[in-house]
Amino acid sequence: MPFVTLTTDFGEKDHYVGAVKGAIYSEMDTIKIVDISHSISPFHITEAAYIIQNAYRSFPPGTIHIIGIDSELNPENRHIAVLLDGHYFVCANNGIISMLASEINPEKIVEINIHDRVETNFPVLDVFVKVACHLARGGTLEVIGKTITEIKQLTGIKPVINAEGNQMIGNVIYIDNYGNVVSNITKDIFDKIGKGRDFKITARTANFSTVHNNYSDAINFDISANRREEDGKKLALWNSSNYLELAIYKSNPKTVGSASSLFGLEYLDTVTVNFE
Repeated sequence: MPFVTLTTDFGEKDHYVGAVKGAIYSEMDTIKIVDISHSISPFHITEAAYIIQNAYRSFPPGTIHIIGIDSELNPENRHIAVLLDGHYFVCANNGIISMLASEINPEKIVEINIHDRVETNFPVLDVFVKVACHLARGGTLEVIGKTITEIKQLTGIKPVINAEGNQMIGNVIYIDNYGNVVSNITKDIFDKIGKGRDFKITARTANFSTVHNNYSDAINFDISANRREEDGKKLALWNSSNYLELAIYKSNPKTVGSASSLFGLEYLDTVTVNFE
């Protein structure tokens, strides 16, 4: 049974997600559709890339991933289908694939050219669905597009390291449902540059000298529960995707606050690591 995933900024209020699913089932009623997220911030390519990058590997090879972010066709925003890491991605050539392919080169890329056969002002519903179902039936990329070798690149999304190798400047790339702040600093690059040295992480008002592997690692369970510092405790950790995350233990953005609100951090704000 072929899998198709959907990642969009459509939200849940409007008819768009339901219409896309209905169109897929009208083409192939044996397909399995999985929602990754429809709550991407509008036109937020970096946020979408982070979510997709950390979700797609959990699906079997051959899965087709429809990405409905900034997908309106225009001369500077063509549509592409990409075979990457054994998975297919159908999306706009708006830089999102360059983020997914930062460590893995695409196996094949085509610029979709079936638009003259599909009348549409809603490309995810019409064009992307047609392409996804074609691939789900075992069709090849060459049938629906012209092979290309270059894709739009997004720059400025990697940490900057100074010439002395003792400072790394990253940025906030994602804020999750709990208000936890995810930076673009990965454990691999942190360990490579840090080489086991002591460090200080600074992000506006927040400072850290330890990075945990789990949220609960920041809690001393040897102390009785009524004497522990738990609620509101700030911490830095390597999250499940091995990105440096700044968090508040058991935060709730609607009540006690979160790392984003309490540290005053937003998308693209600076996270600095100084190695001693």
